[in-house]
Amino acid sequence: MAEVTMEEVTKIYGEDVKAVDKMNLDIPDGEFVVFVGPSGCGKSTALRMIAGLEDISGGKVFIGDQVVNDLPPRQRDIAMVFQNYALYPHMNVRENMGFALKLRKMDKSQINQRVEEAARILSIEHFLDRKPKALSGGQRQRVALGRAIVREPKAFLMDEPLSNLDAKLRVQMRTEIAKLHNRIGTTTIYVTHDQTEAMTMADRIVVLKDGLVQQVATPQIMYDQPDNVFVAGFIGSPAMNFIRARLEKEGDAHVVVFGRTRIPIGREAMGGARDKGYDPESFTGKEVILGVRPEHIEDAGTEAAEAVGGSGGSNTMEVEPQVIESMGSEKYVYFEVAGEQAAHLASLEGMTEDDGGDGGSADSGGEMMVARVAAESTAKEGQRMRLVIDSSKVQLFDPESEKAIF
Repeated sequence: MAEVTMEEVTKIYGEDVKAVDKMNLDIPDGEFVVFVGPSGCGKSTALRMIAGLEDISGGKVFIGDQVVNDLPPRQRDIAMVFQNYALYPHMNVRENMGFALKLRKMDKSQINQRVEEAARILSIEHFLDRKPKALSGGQRQRVALGRAIVREPKAFLMDEPLSNLDAKLRVQMRTEIAKLHNRIGTTTIYVTHDQTEAMTMADRIVVLKDGLVQQVATPQIMYDQPDNVFVAGFIGSPAMNFIRARLEKEGDAHVVVFGRTRIPIGREAMGGARDKGYDPESFTGKEVILGVRPEHIEDAGTEAAEAVGGSGGSNTMEVEPQVIESMGSEKYVYFEVAGEQAAHLASLEGMTEDDGGDGGSADSGGEMMVARVAAESTAKEGQRMRLVIDSSKVQLFDPESEKAIF
């Protein structure tokens, strides 16, 4: 096992296309780090530079204490697992898993010992004599993982290894990979475009966009304290709602106002703004971007509304649902906001459901919002209703820089 470090790592294609731009990252020994972002953000390119499959245009990559920029992949002591299983069809599972060790001319008994131990870890010991064609997709992916495990590398690099599996099997396999990491503790770098995978598997998440690192943090910090609009809109499912609003002073306190809705802002939140270098007074009377997650909006007519501040305060809004999706344990209520309240954010333009995992606002321009309400809600399409916003969970962003105020 080893620490992996990237110092100002850059990849330029042609004369001026920067796939990765001055990426700095320190991955401690044994950590599970996930690179996540929309298609074309540079996450796979960064992984391939660590692996030695892409030349580095600038900066340094360290594996342990060694600079590996000029080392070929086979000398970096890493193991990769790809989206495609790439198993040898004429070999059985045992031969596939032990092939790399055979090339090293390792003793046959030692190869068998490593293969059988890895097979036990992955629960594929009963398939060792089968050919790949006799295995399911999940079993083939386990064999690919086993082939990486037997090498006992310094680091595992995984490039969207679950993309070819169906939804149920993806959930099962991401649990298996997390259990595997907990058991063997090898440094792991995992690439995905699915933020749900990132949130459920990572010790830390690295969000990329256009080759630039947007934020590096634990999943919970990424969810609670996104650095900017892009991270806030990418992490979370459905995605965060954004509304154009004004920050106003009300006595000694502040409120965020849009339409007839007035959301009080606590002193603690204002203190958080100062911690980020913002003076809340400089935004008073000015436009801000209000961010509120769907799970922090509740049907004012349900008991669950009490948990987000009750149904009688100023932090309510009257809406007309356009679409209602019943998920069994909850409902998604989609509704439009007035044109002047819609937040059209450049950093989120072009985002698709595939880019952000399981979805988000129905409209990338921000005119359609979604609330995640209790199952007992009696909301009906086309019938006006009141929603209540949890004022303790809202976030504000600078409309010019799109950075988080708090």
